[in-house]
Amino acid sequence: MLSFFPQGSRTQLLIRAGAMVAIVALVDWRVTQNVFFGFLYLFPMLLLGNCLPRWQVAIAAGGCAFLAEWLGPGSWTPQAGIPRDIFMFTAYFGTGLFAYESARKRELALRHSREIEQEVESRREAEQQLKVLIESSPAAILTLDSAGKILMANQAAHRMLGFGPETLPGEPVKAFLPPLASVPYADQSTPNFRTAMQCYGRRRDGEVFLADVWFSTYLTRSGPRLAAMLVDSSEELREREEFSLHQVLAGSRLVVGAVSHEIRNVCGAISVVYANLSRNEALAQNEDFRALGDLVEGLARIATLELRQSAGTPELNGVDLHSVLDELRIVIEPAFRESGTVIRWELPDVLPLVWADRQNLLQVFLNLTKNSERAMRDEERKELTISTSVIGPRVVVWVRDTGPGISAPERLFQPFQRGAEATGLGLYLSRAFVKAFKGDLRYEPQPTGCCFAVELTLFADQQGKRELPEMNEQDQDSISRRPCTVSRGPEPTH
Repeated sequence: MLSFFPQGSRTQLLIRAGAMVAIVALVDWRVTQNVFFGFLYLFPMLLLGNCLPRWQVAIAAGGCAFLAEWLGPGSWTPQAGIPRDIFMFTAYFGTGLFAYESARKRELALRHSREIEQEVESRREAEQQLKVLIESSPAAILTLDSAGKILMANQAAHRMLGFGPETLPGEPVKAFLPPLASVPYADQSTPNFRTAMQCYGRRRDGEVFLADVWFSTYLTRSGPRLAAMLVDSSEELREREEFSLHQVLAGSRLVVGAVSHEIRNVCGAISVVYANLSRNEALAQNEDFRALGDLVEGLARIATLELRQSAGTPELNGVDLHSVLDELRIVIEPAFRESGTVIRWELPDVLPLVWADRQNLLQVFLNLTKNSERAMRDEERKELTISTSVIGPRVVVWVRDTGPGISAPERLFQPFQRGAEATGLGLYLSRAFVKAFKGDLRYEPQPTGCCFAVELTLFADQQGKRELPEMNEQDQDSISRRPCTVSRGPEPTH
């Protein structure tokens, strides 16, 4: 019955309690027999305790005590009436407070129950989303226990290690990824590990692969655990090595061509001297002299052989110059920051596609910027400015530094220069790469510092297969003067 009373809205409870008080008062007034009906006021007090605050419950208890005393049997005297009124007020007020606290506790319990249900539902939804994310992830995800056994593995992990669905849990990870088995697990005295590494793994069939691994250790009630995310990097390794081989072969062809050119010049000079000496009849009849002539002729023929491009040469296509310069920025900025060099990037928001090989073009920019870094090593002012401009059918990239400049510009692009830190082939190879893109690499004299201009052909011109127009003297002067008038822009931060 008590559970029936609190049901309903606040207005309904007040109306119900008021009606009950009126009915009890009416019965108490109409019945003239010596019967006390005041205990019936306890029921409306139960209702009022569910919808009124404490002070209003006290007022209602006082009102019920007054009605019970006024309409009750007998006359009121101080000796008997005051204790009776105090007793009735206490009973009514206590009943109301009991109902008030019960309603409050019930409301808190219901609210707490709803919060728990919401948390359970949210947790269930989050777990479902996390499960879908893990299972649909292209990266392999594993969790291990302290014994090095696999507890959980997603579908990508099964495919990477060569297992069927749901067969990997329980297998020791040492058989497939030995470095993970040697990771120290976290405990109360050992901190958690959160790091990455690259290691070799082995599939179920024995095939070896290269893996990039990100892992972390953590503690649970069941003991220490390790979570790892793996990506197969074997294809990237193969591409990197193939590209390195291509670079070596391309560089070797250019080096051999440069050597052949120098040998051809020497053979030409020797041939002239040999022809002059051949006029001497005594020497012309000498067998050793004729043999020397045959050797010089054979060496000249070897030096004049044309080097053909190998089948492994990458095809040229449209390259996003902005993304290439972004990669250059990622590669060089840390080293330049450590050396105290300021880099100014004066690039537009959008650059057109250019006709080039992406990796070779990046190597050209790397070579130019590294040369600038070495040139400014002992300079007090170290600034490197990289700017671009579209002029006619060309995109020009200027690389300008505040180094000491070039003492002999006429020998810049010659191979095997004296005084070079390596073989003296950097600029020679860079220019050869750019010319292979149907562009050019030029040195532009400046009052101070050094400036190189990399001219690249717009991809749209090559895609349309039309001949590039020759640049007139006005365009050439515009390109040559441009680095000197480049806007400096705001001061960058290191």
